[in-house]
Amino acid sequence: MTNEIGIYDHTTGEMVIREMTKDEQKLRDDEVAAFHAADAEKVEARLKAEIDKAALLAKLGITADEAKLLLQ
Repeated sequence: MTNEIGIYDHTTGEMVIREMTKDEQKLRDDEVAAFHAADAEKVEARLKAEIDKAALLAKLGITADEAKLLLQ
C-alpha cells in the first residue's frame, strides 16, 4: 500500500500531494510498526498489573472494595 504525502509551500501557498517514495513509505511503515509495538507493550503491562493485583487480593482473601477501605 502506498500512502500519499502532502507538501505545502508557504512562499507560494501551493499544496502538492504526491505518492510517497519507497524510502518515505518504508520510514512510515517502520514508524507505524514501532507505534503498534509500543502500544502492545503498554497493554501487556496494564494486563500484567491487573493480574498481579487480582492474585494478591486472592492471596489476602479480600475483595478490591475491601482493599480500598484498608487504604483509606
